Amino acid sequence: MHAPSPESLAAAETAMLRCDAIAACSEEEDRITRRYLTPAMKEAHGKLAGWMRSAGLAPRTDAAGNLIGRRSAAPLDGSRPRVLLLGSHIDSVPGAGRYDGVLGVLAALAAVEAFGRREPLPFHVDVVAFSEEEGVRYATPYLGSRAVAGTFDYELLTRPDRSGVLMEDAIRAFGQNPRLLPEAAYRPEDVLGFVETHLEQGPLLEAAGRSVGVVSAVAGQSRLLVRLTGRTAHAGTRPMDQRQDALLAAAGVVAAVRAEGLATPGLKATVGRLDVLPNTRNVVPGRVDLSMDVRHAEDAVRVAAVGRLLEQAIDLAAAEGCELTVEENQNQPAVKMDAKLGARCGALLAELGQAGPAMVSGAGHDAVVMAAEFPAALLFLRHPGGISHHLDEAADVADVAVAVELLVRLMKRLAAPDDPRR
Repeated sequence: MHAPSPESLAAAETAMLRCDAIAACSEEEDRITRRYLTPAMKEAHGKLAGWMRSAGLAPRTDAAGNLIGRRSAAPLDGSRPRVLLLGSHIDSVPGAGRYDGVLGVLAALAAVEAFGRREPLPFHVDVVAFSEEEGVRYATPYLGSRAVAGTFDYELLTRPDRSGVLMEDAIRAFGQNPRLLPEAAYRPEDVLGFVETHLEQGPLLEAAGRSVGVVSAVAGQSRLLVRLTGRTAHAGTRPMDQRQDALLAAAGVVAAVRAEGLATPGLKATVGRLDVLPNTRNVVPGRVDLSMDVRHAEDAVRVAAVGRLLEQAIDLAAAEGCELTVEENQNQPAVKMDAKLGARCGALLAELGQAGPAMVSGAGHDAVVMAAEFPAALLFLRHPGGISHHLDEAADVADVAVAVELLVRLMKRLAAPDDPRR
């Protein structure tokens, strides 16, 4: 297996030290919390912009609060240069780790620094720090990438956060003009591609002994809220054979969801929430609301699994004398990454001795939004322990170095159109 060069290792070490510095930009003293357009994000912007300038990039902030550093092109034929986008997000969930999203931004910056200023490129390289991916402050994810992709929902501007601050007012307080949001969008014909590097947030690369993997698709999701309605009764007086126990029916549904996930290859099926009424120790539960989260890279497989689960849930409810209703049923289709750009990244990984099977992401990332408008690739970094959204989140400097080398080689390969390996 290829050993990262000393230059790549030094770049990776710098990137990880910078992650430590960004982790200090938090709304809370005892943990990492950095929400959309908060003073903590402004502080992070200040540090990132300084590093971008030191690397020879020109930083700017768009109307959605995305920080973008550009390495300008040097086209040889006088044509209008296209742009390669590299990056990820810098917002966080409350109590986050220091690498989720942020490491992808700083690995991209490290790669541009490692590429050097003297070697010309026929295209711009924009290192993008998306302002919002997690959906924490305004209960809507991907605000930053949707602005860049030109799919921002302008009705969200009048949405308040929990403190009553409208999104448009938050944008103004951050020093930007919400009326200029359309100018944040890139034209698809101008974009050479988008590459996001992100922690895997799972165990597969660690189990395979690989530093980096190429994601072929982001799984589609079905999110349902199912209500089971039985009959509330006194726990001490209602005979066992005369009960309509909604929680008992719900327990059967939970078990069925687990069984379906185990039986269908590639399926992830989860019940993550139960709301029990009246939720009192001496009362037979009369109603239970439960969530279903079902994910798969193939939409047809996911939809069929949801259908089977609902059929089983109806039968389980009927057996207990309960009624089942589906209160919510939200579907997000699977998103394929660009096959050509992904294959190019895969070939570069093979050159680095890191060849491995294509991966499917069960979690959403900015690449999902970007893939709808531009050629997009998503790279996963090995995630020791697989613990994410937590202070124990970890990354290995040698793995980051592999990602940096891959991005450097990608820029060189894209700049050499006559290279047979391109």
